[in-house]
Amino acid sequence: MKLEGEGKLLRIFLGESDRLDGRPLHELIVVRAKEHGLAGATVLRGVEGFGARSRIHTARILRLSEDLPIVVEVVDVEEKIRSFLSIVDELFERSGSGGMITLEKAEIIRYTHGK
Repeated sequence: MKLEGEGKLLRIFLGESDRLDGRPLHELIVVRAKEHGLAGATVLRGVEGFGARSRIHTARILRLSEDLPIVVEVVDVEEKIRSFLSIVDELFERSGSGGMITLEKAEIIRYTHGK
């Protein structure tokens, strides 16, 4: 797949403990992104953060949290990202999880696979 030029960066913020049908929600989002034919997805685990409830989640040893922040990033062309948003919304609705979704302009410089 050739991908370059203007695209969109979809960022999905959620918690490590968010689940749907016994599986981590971030894992389901990545699987659905692959099924949807998106260029790729990356899951990032945060060391500290807070969300809508203003409760701090941290990896500090004295306050070890089992609900660290998770960010799923997906980059592709705008049309494919926008059509994927309804899938993400459905997963959030079914899981009952809170979170935040952002969409940003991304200039795709290089997208290739390794040898």
